[in-house]
Amino acid sequence: MNSNSKRNHILAAASFLVKTRGVEKLTLEAAAKEAGVSKGGLLHHFPSKEALIKGMVEEIATEFVTDIQDRVNRDTVENGKWSRAYLTSTYEDIAGKGISTALTAALFTNPELLGKLQNQYAIWQRNLENDGIDPVRSTLVRLAADGLWFAEMFGLGKLDDELREKVLRELSAMTE
Repeated sequence: MNSNSKRNHILAAASFLVKTRGVEKLTLEAAAKEAGVSKGGLLHHFPSKEALIKGMVEEIATEFVTDIQDRVNRDTVENGKWSRAYLTSTYEDIAGKGISTALTAALFTNPELLGKLQNQYAIWQRNLENDGIDPVRSTLVRLAADGLWFAEMFGLGKLDDELREKVLRELSAMTE
């Protein structure tokens, strides 16, 4: 396994631990064991727990940003494409892609790590406001998607699958 691949494998293992056991159970030892590497091998890539969490946040945030941008680039309908991309990427994260894990880890260990995501959200909001549809409507879609996302992430009033799908269809219709 090359160095970059090993680094990504460690990040995936750390994300899995946060998602399945909670951020308080994320230790360097636990991440190394989950990744199947020695603690020294992990320390080569991440010299501290904070560095590991920062790596998780940066990696997952980058993947999420890239996912949204790719969806925007593939969408052939100009009006509403940012809103649809954000909604779809958020929905897929609810199903387990990972940015919610990074947010949880950052929030509970070092809220300053949220700065990069806060900056990205400001960019997304500007894009949504200039999305070719009513900016209030596109903002409502984002806020509703975020609300659904956070409800799922923290187990607050989770929706059953059928209702979640209906909500997502309605939000999607708002982007047209």
